[in-house]
Amino acid sequence: MTKIFLTAAAVVLGAAVALPAASWAQTESKSLTRTSAQKKVAKSGSAKTTHKLAIQVAENNPQLMNLALNNARNVVDYYKAKGEEVAIEIVTFGPGLHMLRDDTSPVKQRIAAMALEAPGVAFIACANTQANMSKQENKQISLISEAKVMPSGVVRIMELQGKGYSYLRP
Repeated sequence: MTKIFLTAAAVVLGAAVALPAASWAQTESKSLTRTSAQKKVAKSGSAKTTHKLAIQVAENNPQLMNLALNNARNVVDYYKAKGEEVAIEIVTFGPGLHMLRDDTSPVKQRIAAMALEAPGVAFIACANTQANMSKQENKQISLISEAKVMPSGVVRIMELQGKGYSYLRP
């Protein structure tokens, strides 16, 4: 019985020493592999991070619209100086759609210039709001050429947040 007990103790002790060693070897191997892969990516430059920002405009307020454009410009300039990419969507809905309306936008010249200077900035118009405004005003609501129409502005913000976009409501 003592011999069986000693043999069992030796097996348990051997396993206790061998398992952490095997685990360490696997961890070390993975760590070395990961580091090598990271070095390859860093050399190739193919793993650039794109910073993503969704900006909400839901008020017919020229100061707020200008603030949203200033925020977008500042973010673009910041990451451009660092050599990093940025994607920004300015999403308008409700009274904020006036920002992208051809007949009422107080900032359409700024938007036209920004669209040329910063192609990573998109201007999104809510189709629900556009349809409701058309019905209320009994006329077709025209948008500036830079506007991209999405079915719902609120849903678009939700989708962007699901894709990792940061959210800003100036």
